Amino acid sequence: MTRILRSTLLLTAFAFVLPILNAQQAPPRGPVPAPITSAQKIFIANGGMDAFSLQAFEELGLNGTGPYDFLYSAVKSWGQPQLVSTPADADIVIVVRFTAPLVGENGGWEFQRILASTKWQFQTELTIDDAKTQFPLWTLTQPVRPANLKGTWRKNIADANAALAGDLKTLLASTP
Repeated sequence: MTRILRSTLLLTAFAFVLPILNAQQAPPRGPVPAPITSAQKIFIANGGMDAFSLQAFEELGLNGTGPYDFLYSAVKSWGQPQLVSTPADADIVIVVRFTAPLVGENGGWEFQRILASTKWQFQTELTIDDAKTQFPLWTLTQPVRPANLKGTWRKNIADANAALAGDLKTLLASTP
């Protein structure tokens, strides 16, 4: 193959590949809402958990307010923003909840079988609302990795709560 033919083939291939590579670039990120990036005072509310999650927490020997307690402690340890005791004093309200939506048919209600199944996707979630308008501004969700042993479940729940707190910290530090 001659040098000119090789160069022509290479340029032709590059001309087809370049648009594909450009098309795969992620679109620019949308802005984080100003009430989140400018929040100085935060109220954290416990959104609770669904009945199945509550049962799972009881079986695992966990406290039903665990996700709330963890998030509150994490935000408090950051020093900023300030935690307030009423939504009226806050710039934003963060509602944290733990749920287990059904993501597939399970075929039985035996607790150990459900815990070991990936048909239920345990997750910890927080929603950030504007304190003045009560309009939801942002939602963050962290799935809990499934496990077979109770100790591993407890660790995976703690890991998801920690990841969610980290996501929140990153979001709050975003520039407008």
